[in-house]
Amino acid sequence: MKNKNFLLLKTLLLSTSQRNILKYSKDEKKRRRIIGNMVGMGFLYLFIMAYCVATCIGYGMTGLIEYAPLMCALTVSALAFVFTLFKTNGYLFNFKEYDMLMSLPFKTTTVAACKFLYMYIHSLMWYLSISLSMLIGYGIYARPSAAVYVIWIILTFILPVIPMVIATFIGFLIAKISSGFRKTNLVQVILIFAFCIACFGMRFFLEDMFRDNKVEETLETVAAATDSAADIYFPARWFSNAVIKPGFSDMLLLTGVSILLFAAVFAIVGSSYRKINSALKSHAASKSYKMTGQKKRSTVNTITFKEFKRFTGSTVYITNVAMGELLAVILSIAVLIVGFDRLVGVVTGNAPFDYSLVRPAIPIIVYFLIGMMPTTVSSPSLEGKNYWIVQSLPIEKKTLYKGKMLFNMYFTVPFMVFS
Repeated sequence: MKNKNFLLLKTLLLSTSQRNILKYSKDEKKRRRIIGNMVGMGFLYLFIMAYCVATCIGYGMTGLIEYAPLMCALTVSALAFVFTLFKTNGYLFNFKEYDMLMSLPFKTTTVAACKFLYMYIHSLMWYLSISLSMLIGYGIYARPSAAVYVIWIILTFILPVIPMVIATFIGFLIAKISSGFRKTNLVQVILIFAFCIACFGMRFFLEDMFRDNKVEETLETVAAATDSAADIYFPARWFSNAVIKPGFSDMLLLTGVSILLFAAVFAIVGSSYRKINSALKSHAASKSYKMTGQKKRSTVNTITFKEFKRFTGSTVYITNVAMGELLAVILSIAVLIVGFDRLVGVVTGNAPFDYSLVRPAIPIIVYFLIGMMPTTVSSPSLEGKNYWIVQSLPIEKKTLYKGKMLFNMYFTVPFMVFS
């Protein structure tokens, strides 16, 4: 009899494989979409690989190539941690096929572990594209022995496990706390906002580095920072030592700790897995609920309130629509604290011109952020499968869009006034 873990994992992969759908599906629209996704992802992987090779070339030209394995380990680990933290809700918890999987003759721990491995395999190409391309760059300058290539490739598959397990455990704690609340997407929204703001901040860092020709100085700073980070995050140091020495003791240590941590975390997760998923999928009514008089609203206000409920219930809707408003608030607070002229100076690199010339553009800047993604743009398509219900209601389309436009005003005007 086949191993149950392998059997369940194989079934999950086959049922969601784009290659499998492309092979057997007769829906041309779906096939074209899958081919487009594959081509787009292929270009993205090539871009990432080119960037990683260029980074190693930069390390090599400045005589810092010995830090490349450390940078590779920290980059893969950080990416694995972030990806897993965002994917935990939807892959491991609160997923669609939960009822079907839990009805099968598998232990709860087995289901949870297989969902983790499923998440690992789906993200593996990201980690391979980074690690193997940095191996190429490292090989060009360091010219290591053949054993280093073998060790590097083997550890590439093991390296993401520890950060993924740590992120899974944090996601487990978040899900355990969230299972007692009706709105379970709040923490995920906060994490996505923080990640997006960090990406915006990186843009100014990179621009400053290349504009002032600080590439070599920055690489030395980054190398020192990665060395310090490895003193805190030991798996990165184990990977680096295993590659540079090469050392089989560090290789075995990284492998052993990954396996033990995986077993320990999923023993804990498995004990509450069914309870958490059940709570996330169905929230019982509060015992303190009391029947009171129902509020009477106009049709337009009712549609507005419905749109508000849809907005707060969708992580994608919130993060896409509210990002501009959040940036407007952050920018406004920054102006209050550091002053408008100093902020413009930071953005323009203290370019020699009269900053008062930018002041008339303040309303344009504010409107650009607030109007980056109005709710009226995305809300009709978000009706999705419920669109036929909206169409069948005895409401004029003009009334429907009035409600959606009113929600957009309720949402954006306070941010606009503050900014």
